[in-house]
Amino acid sequence: MPDLPLFPLQTVLYPGERLPLHIFEPRYRTMIARCLRDDLAFGLVLSDAEGHLADVGCTARLDRILERYPDGRLDLLVRGETRFRIETLRHEHAYLSADVAFVHEPAETLQKNLSERAITQHMRLLELARRDVRPSLYMTPFVSYVIAHNAGLTLAQKQEVLELLTENLRLSYLVAHLEALIPQVEQQEDVRRKVQSNGHFRDFLPRISDDGDA
Repeated sequence: MPDLPLFPLQTVLYPGERLPLHIFEPRYRTMIARCLRDDLAFGLVLSDAEGHLADVGCTARLDRILERYPDGRLDLLVRGETRFRIETLRHEHAYLSADVAFVHEPAETLQKNLSERAITQHMRLLELARRDVRPSLYMTPFVSYVIAHNAGLTLAQKQEVLELLTENLRLSYLVAHLEALIPQVEQQEDVRRKVQSNGHFRDFLPRISDDGDA
């Protein structure tokens, strides 16, 4: 696909994921105006602190406009659609764009045991993090993306998951990650309970993180 508008951010978007965005820079207001006018998706791609772009990103489609501000800023809700690989960067607009090749999911037989292990581990992690556990959350063809969104991954690890070609590879990655992470979280939880039961140092340890990357 030629000339896909790019929105570099320090975040990773997965297919099917919804993400709120605040658009304030003039160049990205111009980009969003073009996407609205021509019914285009744009590419959200991870940018590191030095501004280097990842090779693989995910297209984002406008779900709805949450708010328009008098000064031109916008609050949007977008949904991830399709993975892409950057082939050539272009500098023809105020914003960055690129010629890209879409990354299609190859046909494979899903390893059900991997899926079940990943879901069980993720539910345990959510319980430890005091998050709601909803089985309906996992009723999706690509459960790896749902789990990776909130599995204690670093940005670099989230990008690694995005770049893995198949669902089985992503699930294998997440199972190995959660197998290493959960005992650490359980140990922290055990220490927290012991400290709280002491009765004197209830605030000695912080509550396990309740943010979006827990």
